[in-house]
Amino acid sequence: MADDPLSNTFSALADPTRRAILARLADGAATVNELAEPFPISLQAISKHLKVLERAGLITRGRDAQYRPCQLHADPLKQATEWLEGYRRFWEESFGRLDDYLIELQERQRNNDLES
Repeated sequence: MADDPLSNTFSALADPTRRAILARLADGAATVNELAEPFPISLQAISKHLKVLERAGLITRGRDAQYRPCQLHADPLKQATEWLEGYRRFWEESFGRLDDYLIELQERQRNNDLES
């Protein structure tokens, strides 16, 4: 993975299985077995996904005897959201200009229809 936290976050989020694991952990802590349940992959594969999420700082893993609950750690998601925020503004402004242009086209069409 890349050295910077934002790249690590986006790299971890690139996989749909990891995104689904994070969505499940948003509901509360879960064991590896609980996280693996809905997926048609091995526990070893789930463990690899969890290691990626843990290295990216998106989850933490506790230890209580043999029970190792995983928990969501959302700070990296906040940083990613803040980075994406600038692009959201860009798209909103672009869509706003498109809306203005479409309104102008509709008005021209109405004027042409009235003149015909």
